[in-house]
Amino acid sequence: MSEVPARLPMEWIAASLKRERTRAGLSLSELAKRAGIAKSTLSQLEAASGNPSMETIWALGVALGVPFSALVEPPVPSVRVIRAGEGPAVASEQANYVATLLSASPPGARRDIYHLRAEPGAARTSEPHIPGTVEHLVVSTGRVKAGPAGEEAELNPGDYMSYRGDVAHSYEALVPGTTFVLVMQHT
Repeated sequence: MSEVPARLPMEWIAASLKRERTRAGLSLSELAKRAGIAKSTLSQLEAASGNPSMETIWALGVALGVPFSALVEPPVPSVRVIRAGEGPAVASEQANYVATLLSASPPGARRDIYHLRAEPGAARTSEPHIPGTVEHLVVSTGRVKAGPAGEEAELNPGDYMSYRGDVAHSYEALVPGTTFVLVMQHT
């Protein structure tokens, strides 16, 4: 597997967490409780220290009622090119799985686009996202087993699937070098 891009600048995450927590009218204690993380961890994240996992950021997004991208997306210029292997990437604690956010939902649209790299081993399990989320997945290389718990399907290059993202689901690379594009639609 190629080298994982540099971690997300913590300043982006810190500013986004403060903005969304304030918008939601939540204290540090209340948001930490809702997300199931330690208050000290949340405090460190808002102070732009630490290295949060994908699971921590997802839990905070769900607790705040915002998409993952709202917490990690940098300001976007009018023309944006993300070269292969670059872009804001977050690694999973559960599996050899890295998500790179390619595009967040602009105002008025509710979708995020990710390019994902995964290697065989443990599956990346995901708790339900915000209500109404639908995921669209297209395999680029390798093979992946994905979908809601109990309804997973094996996909080959070029295969597409969509499924509810507001229920527990997973992604598992079946061969080395698996890559796929994931579009998360929020309604």
